[in-house]
Amino acid sequence: MSIRTIQPIQEQEEIVYPESDGKPMADNTEQFNWIVTIKNGLEELFMGNPNVFIAGDLLWYPVEGKPKIRAAPDAMVAFGRPRGPRGSYRQWLEGNIAPQVVFEILSPGNKPPEMETKRGFYQLYGVEEYYIYDPDSYSLSGWIRTGIVLTQIAQMRGWVSPLLGIRFEINGPEGELQIYYPDGRPFTRYLEVVVQRNQERARAELAEQRVEQEREEKERQRERAEQERKRAEQERERAEQERQNMLSLLARLKAKGIELDEL
Repeated sequence: MSIRTIQPIQEQEEIVYPESDGKPMADNTEQFNWIVTIKNGLEELFMGNPNVFIAGDLLWYPVEGKPKIRAAPDAMVAFGRPRGPRGSYRQWLEGNIAPQVVFEILSPGNKPPEMETKRGFYQLYGVEEYYIYDPDSYSLSGWIRTGIVLTQIAQMRGWVSPLLGIRFEINGPEGELQIYYPDGRPFTRYLEVVVQRNQERARAELAEQRVEQEREEKERQRERAEQERKRAEQERERAEQERQNMLSLLARLKAKGIELDEL
């Protein structure tokens, strides 16, 4: 009789998908401002659609079990996925839907080989539209999927994104990027939003002050009218009192046999 040795069952090591790659979201303020502008502009664009997920600087893991295969687009859009908080975008948990549109904002530290690697990643894992903007050189580039490859868009000035409906413009021969909503409104930079909010707040406060001043003026007019009414009432009472005094005097004189005509 042979004796078999029972081997202990080895527990499979849990795969960790980090929520941070340890890199900063931006290398400078201009890059950060553009990332925020585009991400917030996209949020506003799809505010009424709960099935569009938008994120900025979020790690995207396209392959289950391969945590080293990842990217963190400066901004990305995934149609068909619900909005809401996420620590990372693990594609197999998202109906295997890859982000369809991604944006990258360059900083001086981004080198061409790095950007080529990123474009290859996005091409391999299903991105349909890819846009790069360099705020230092005002350079805007875009790629759109044709078959299995991302093909560069020949002319970005005036380009309208097929998936987003937004329009890209470059102000002047070498001007800054401006992005427009489908209704023609421009994406607003964060500082401009703050200025607009401050202006709106100031206008609201001024309007409130005017309403308060008008209310106070109406109250003063009411008080003046009330004072005039009281003075008129007092005058009437005084006149009535004088008339009553005169009638009383005439009655007393008449009681003594003195007629007014005889005086």
